[in-house]
This record gives sequence, C-alpha cells and structure tokens, in this order.
Amino acid sequence: MRTSSTGRLVAVLVATLVALLVQVTVLPPFAWEVGGLGVVPDVVLLVVVASALATDTRYGMLTGFFAGLLLDLAPPADHVAGRWALALMVVGYVVGRLAHDDTADVGRLELDGTRRPPVTLVLAAAAGGSFVGISVYALSGLFLGDSSATVGDLLEVALVALVLDTLAALLVVPATYWLFRRLGRDRVAQGLWART
Repeated sequence: MRTSSTGRLVAVLVATLVALLVQVTVLPPFAWEVGGLGVVPDVVLLVVVASALATDTRYGMLTGFFAGLLLDLAPPADHVAGRWALALMVVGYVVGRLAHDDTADVGRLELDGTRRPPVTLVLAAAAGGSFVGISVYALSGLFLGDSSATVGDLLEVALVALVLDTLAALLVVPATYWLFRRLGRDRVAQGLWART
C-alpha cells in the first residue's frame, strides 16, 4: 500500500508541475482577451478535477490546495496569495463529492481492469469545476479588493474560461488519468472509485 500511495503522490506532483509550466509559460501568448483580461484554459484546475475523479474527495481537496498554492506563488502572480489555493481546494471537494457520492462503479471497465470515467462525467466535472473555481477566485478578489475588474467583466471571463476549460478537459483529464494509472497503481489500477 505504501508504494501505491507514493506512486499516486508522484503522479499528482508530476501532473501538477507539468500543468503549471504549461499554463504559465506555453499558454499566455495564446490568451483570449476578454474584458481586458487574458483567458487561457486552466490546466492546473483540470489536473485537480482529474485527481478528484480518480481518487476521492480528500485527495482532491489536498491536490487542489497545494496546486493552487503553487499557482498563487508562480510568476507572474499579481494577486493576494491564497486565492487560487482556496478556489482549487473547493473545486477538489465539489468534484470529488459529486463524482463519488453513490457512484461506486461509474465508468467503463477497460481490459486492464481499470475504470475510465465516461466523457459526459469528465465534461460535466470540468465545466462545474471551472465555474466553481473561477467564481471562488473572482469573489475572493472582490471581497479582498484585489481585483480592478467589474462584475460584468468577471462574468464574461468566467463564461469564456468555462468553455475553454471544458474543451481542454478532453485532453488534460485523460492524460492525467493515464499518468495516475501508470504511476499510482492503487485505486485507479484496481478500478475502485468508492470512498475510502
């Protein structure tokens, strides 16, 4: 059990670091300008969604907190640290809770004995996670006085981010799931989606 937990931790660390590097270095030149803000797919958020789908609520929350903290501290961060940590922790909780409540055997059984979530669940989790994450991040900015954007601008940004995140989930979530299967051979490899 210890090696499988270690493999799962390594899978989350690798996925989070790769997502962070892609989001901070590769995607900004392709940002979609909306309301004076550049919007790109939130790859780190999608790793948190995949983690919550592949494991459980607690692991999704912890992944969200630490991934958000890395995102808060990564340059060119221009906001109060902790806003992304809070937002992604909430995403990990909500997605994990909704995906695992009363759905012990959701997904298609593969030849290697693993369970893969259906595309509809991946898209719903990505869309819901994007909406929740962007909303918590934007609201915390408004409450802290850390955002100069108006509520109308934030709604427009949230809508565009939701669409981009949902489309990017078709690539990011399966890739993260594959990494979990390769490195974290405990729950995902056994095909168990149930709570611990």
